[in-house]
This record gives sequence, structure tokens and C-alpha cells, in this order.
Amino acid sequence: MKKLALITGASSGIGKELARIHASKNGELILVARRIEELEKLKLELESQFKVKVWVIEQDLTVKNAAANVYNFTKKNNLEIDYLFNNAGFGGHGFFVDRPITKDLEMIDLNVSALVELSHLFLQNMKIRKAGKILNTASTAGFLPGPLQATYFATKAFVVSFSEALAHELKPHNISVTALCPGPVKTEFEKTAGMTGGNLFEKAASAKSTAEKGYRAMEKGKVICISDPVLNILIQYIMPFIPKVIIPGMVQKMQTI
Repeated sequence: MKKLALITGASSGIGKELARIHASKNGELILVARRIEELEKLKLELESQFKVKVWVIEQDLTVKNAAANVYNFTKKNNLEIDYLFNNAGFGGHGFFVDRPITKDLEMIDLNVSALVELSHLFLQNMKIRKAGKILNTASTAGFLPGPLQATYFATKAFVVSFSEALAHELKPHNISVTALCPGPVKTEFEKTAGMTGGNLFEKAASAKSTAEKGYRAMEKGKVICISDPVLNILIQYIMPFIPKVIIPGMVQKMQTI
């Protein structure tokens, strides 16, 4: 039986690669993003190459009622979501006090509020059916304080904590929740966050390999997937022994352009 997946932020990067992986497994897709031209191109690619059905929704998830609009589209078309990929998100570089507050509030709207609302909406039917999977794109930033990206790191900390809690709550209902926590990835994030030219993304992982690791972790029902092996060791086995007072300075230095 074909599984239907809904992917936000599907027009580029990890979201686009997740769509390709799911289609290659004979899965159907609903692709959500702001850039309808990119979604239409991806739809054509996937339907042509994998012979699967793909729907597209042009939606800015930071605006009021955006999550409800996406959910209502699925109800109107009698589409039951098996897999929800909360992938949409963005960051921003600079000292918090010097950044436009509107940008950081928009970041919270997308990285946190939209993810929470979409999860709540689609979990209603998953719970009734006692089946479903959610993959939330978090970040290794979610395990650290992030001077120069204070709000972004905080939003990802929320996603990690939220995913862990939901995974526990939903276990009796046969629903898994996975947080994909990559390090730097070669996507449009570097440009949109204003970090082009820095050293942080020099050895960044590819969006394809990151998506593959996340998808496999979701299939296995793993709760936390730190996709970078080096960062996995650092976060789980080294960071706990480093005095917390010096960690913000270390992180800021890493992000200085």
C-alpha cells in the first residue's frame, strides 16, 4: 500500500531530497512551500521518474491560518497523511539585539509554531488510525546555546525537546516521532541566514546524505538522529564534560564570519 507523505519546505535542500527518497519507495507526496515554480518542477520530476501521484500547495507557513489551510487541502481532497515531514525552517546571523525583531518572530512562527500546529492537526487522524510517522528537521544547534544565532538555536532546542516528548506520548498509539539533527548542510540555509563566506559550511554534508539518514531513522522509529558522526560523538560524549560557562564562547567563535 502506498504511503502518503506531506513535506514542508519541499522546494529545496533536505525537503526536496526527502521527497525524492519517498517517491523512490513508491510513496505519494504533498509538497508544501512558498515557491510554486520549484514545487511544480519537482512534481513533474517525481511523477515522470517514479510514476507516483504528487500534489503541491503554495503556502507561506508564517502567515495566519497557514497550517489550517494545508490541513483543509488534505481534507477537501480526502487525503490521509501517513508521514508528516516538518522540514520548513530558516535561520539568521547576527547579535540578537541588532537584528530586526520581525525576522526573529517570523523564524519562531515557521520553525516552532507551524511545526506544532501541523503536528497537532495531522496527529488527530494518525491517532484514530493508530499509525503514522513524523520527522521533524531539527539541528545539532538544538543541543547548544547559539550566540550570533540565538533565536535559531533556541527554536531547534524546542524542536528536539518537543519531538522527544511527543515520541513518548505517542508510543502507545503506534506513532513514531523522529528529530533529524544535522550539523552544517549544503542548502540555501547558508545564504538565507547571511552566513555566506564563513568557515562553518566549508565541509558541510550534502542535503541528499542528510535526508537519507533522517529517512532511515524515521523508518526505524528512532527518536533522535544526529546525522553527522563527529558531531554525534562531540554532543553525546564530550560536551557533557565541558564547563557550560565556556560553551557559548566556543559556539560564537565557530559562527564568526
